[in-house]
Amino acid sequence: MTISTTKKLLGATIAAGVVFALAGCGAAPEESGSDGEAATPDFLPCIVSDEGGFDDKSFNQLSFEGATQAAEELGVELKDVQSNAETEYGPNITNLVDENCNAIVSVGFALSAATVEAATANPDVDFILVDDAADNDFDGTKDAENVKPLLYDTAQAAFLAGYLAAGYSETGKVGTFGGREFPTVTIFMDGFKQGVDYYNEAKSADVEVVGWDGTTGSFTGGFEANQDAKQVAVNILDQGVDVIFPVGGPIYQSAQQAIKESGKDIALIGADADLFETDPSTSDIVLTSVLKAMDLSTYEAVLSSGNGEFDPEAYVGTLENEGVGIADLHEFADKVDSDLQDELTQLRQDIIDGNVTVTSYLSE
Repeated sequence: MTISTTKKLLGATIAAGVVFALAGCGAAPEESGSDGEAATPDFLPCIVSDEGGFDDKSFNQLSFEGATQAAEELGVELKDVQSNAETEYGPNITNLVDENCNAIVSVGFALSAATVEAATANPDVDFILVDDAADNDFDGTKDAENVKPLLYDTAQAAFLAGYLAAGYSETGKVGTFGGREFPTVTIFMDGFKQGVDYYNEAKSADVEVVGWDGTTGSFTGGFEANQDAKQVAVNILDQGVDVIFPVGGPIYQSAQQAIKESGKDIALIGADADLFETDPSTSDIVLTSVLKAMDLSTYEAVLSSGNGEFDPEAYVGTLENEGVGIADLHEFADKVDSDLQDELTQLRQDIIDGNVTVTSYLSE
């Protein structure tokens, strides 16, 4: 059975009938047979964030953790630079090149153009770009041969979260909103809606998605937890949703505040990292989280560069390779019907086996 919506750019463990994954894919990354001896003594790995910063409890933080672990195993120091605004992306990358970084991790879709430009001008530097395909057309042709894209088909995991949300909802309305209308944001929203649509078809239900119709929806205009983000969340909550899925790093904090001020029983779904683990203050409201194993993929890419084994081929995280997943239900495990949990387990396998198709720019 196939559910299809407008195409957008874009580790699971099964226990107690729940599909879940820890933020690091459920297990510590293997060391790939390396203890750091293959790294050159003067190897300098570097990383630059987008404007969310490395303490965003989301994709910047996960990428930073992966790069840090690789540097530690290689026995070298990681140099990190945080961006405070979009205008700093290019200069920050240029400064890292000037400081003789051998590998530079650029975190986020928004850094793509600056990364490709720097890579083209500096072919001897290994560039690792998180969350964007850069100039990779997936046909073997690339303008910059030294950029490794790290991509994640999060629509697959968000599909599971959408199905879960639809089955959990008592009001028959669930919501989602994003930071900016970037493909790496809307891919979550696409998958979420597809999951709700699939639930409706399978159950002859009519659960409504507020905030995204497959083509357009609600966005805060940035990735900051501010009043604008809170107002978007409030607007969605006011329409009667009892599950909300913010996509865009720290903006979940604004949704969290809106939920608590509403005084209503509303569940939150996290994005990128397991919010229950990274931000315990959400523990009483977080239903699950849609995960991207950016820590693992960044770790492996930096480690390969340090060992002289850099491979610019694009990495794509999926349910099958545990590059994406959904987190444990934690405190909601007893609140979610066991049959629904079993259905999630089977649905995950059906997606992996190709019996259920989730569409995204990475799957077509």
